[in-house]
Amino acid sequence: MPIHLTGMTWSHSRGYPPMVAVSQRYEELHPEIRITWEKRSLANFESQSIEELAQRYDMLVLDHPWTGRAVASQILIPLNELIPADFLEDQKRNSIGPSYRSYTMGGQQIALPIDGAAPVAVYRQDLLEKVETRLPETWEDVLSLARGRGVIFAGGPVYTILDFFSLCATIAGGEEALYGEEELVPYAVGAEALERQRELAALCVPVLFEMNPIQVYEELSREDTPYLYSPFLFGYANYFRLGYGERVLKAANVVSYHGTMLKTTLGGTGLAVSANAKSRKEIADFCQYVASEKIQRTLFFDAGGQPGYKTAWEDRWVNERSNGFFKDTADTLEHCSIRPRYNGYMDLQNQGGFIVQEYMKTGTDVKGALEKLNALYLKSRRGT
Repeated sequence: MPIHLTGMTWSHSRGYPPMVAVSQRYEELHPEIRITWEKRSLANFESQSIEELAQRYDMLVLDHPWTGRAVASQILIPLNELIPADFLEDQKRNSIGPSYRSYTMGGQQIALPIDGAAPVAVYRQDLLEKVETRLPETWEDVLSLARGRGVIFAGGPVYTILDFFSLCATIAGGEEALYGEEELVPYAVGAEALERQRELAALCVPVLFEMNPIQVYEELSREDTPYLYSPFLFGYANYFRLGYGERVLKAANVVSYHGTMLKTTLGGTGLAVSANAKSRKEIADFCQYVASEKIQRTLFFDAGGQPGYKTAWEDRWVNERSNGFFKDTADTLEHCSIRPRYNGYMDLQNQGGFIVQEYMKTGTDVKGALEKLNALYLKSRRGT
């Protein structure tokens, strides 16, 4: 009788097809295994509680901010108990940027980093050349380009709070100086970050406050788009492949701010295992298959995936087929920051962006905005 495994991923060409494709090949190699994947929207991926999902599925594709919740609830199996130590050590050495350690907490490894992402610079090379404009290198360059209304970015609430974290980490010299027991960020750091967000938004179209990264990509890849450039947009390698959009996009590392590359906020996904899963030996083997170097830079990428394994980012064939996306943005991934992961953090992420948005739109009462953010932060940390 076949062994049936189930998984939940997210509904995008980068999230669902690669898991189905890799599972199909795994089934062919293991005829006794059947794997079924279901998908949820990007919005649900970012906010839906993992407890309910772990009750229904053997495997979950999730984002690293859920790590603290997973450790506290014990709803996921620590992979240290499931997967050989030498495989985990290889993953630790070879994941892109801080992807692997973003799923590590309290000595537990909650997920394998199968997808690597962070906000990167995205542009239309043909349009920049048409107007004889060079690619921005500094924050001031971005503002200069934005004055001509050629800049767009994802300004939806979730993304404004993540951009706030990015700027704070850059200004403070790393996330180690942020997210304390009693303070989200130092006042001067937060005030500067909010003002930088406001000054950029003031030069861009208001509709961006309703946009997520996918919507921005769809706009940038349109034949007749008026936009040339996005300074920080979560990487979606699909849009850099021929045939995916009307026009193929080009990517670059993010600009510098006062001489330091922006420390954008890590995204990507990890593959985790429910504590309710029964066929653990088979699941462990499949997880290693998905996350292995060979599959990451071949089947996983071929099916639209965005690998988390570093050698895939360096692979010549992978880069030839993605307009150089991976090699052109790898430095950004290596220097990005990790957002908070404590149990309760998701309340801050889900609500904090509205406070940041308000300041970006009005530019008034920076002290009040930071007080609101800090109150929300403390409430989320204490669960009250």
